[in-house]
Amino acid sequence: MEAPMPRGDKSKYTDKQHRKADHIAEGYQSRGVPEDEAERRAWATVNKDDGGGKHPGGSGRGRRTDHPAARRGAELGGRAAATRPDSARSAAAKKAATTRKAKQARGTS
Repeated sequence: MEAPMPRGDKSKYTDKQHRKADHIAEGYQSRGVPEDEAERRAWATVNKDDGGGKHPGGSGRGRRTDHPAARRGAELGGRAAATRPDSARSAAAKKAATTRKAKQARGTS
């Protein structure tokens, strides 16, 4: 039996997984998360999405990729609007309708 990979070894991850982790980490850093914490969260997200490194140790290449983190983000969408009072949402809807009508009259989309 082979010795286990040391913790933090990324040799089993594909180039795409590395790019994905970099992109996620950049997003966290742009929101003020420290670099090491952003890196940790990014790899946790890649692991959650892909189930670990995609380079096979045995036979077979393909494994499905889920996107549970993205799905969770989508579920959170609209929550801010839902917490606003009816009057505020109604006012926003009326303003949007007025804008649409005005644009239509001007002939712009």
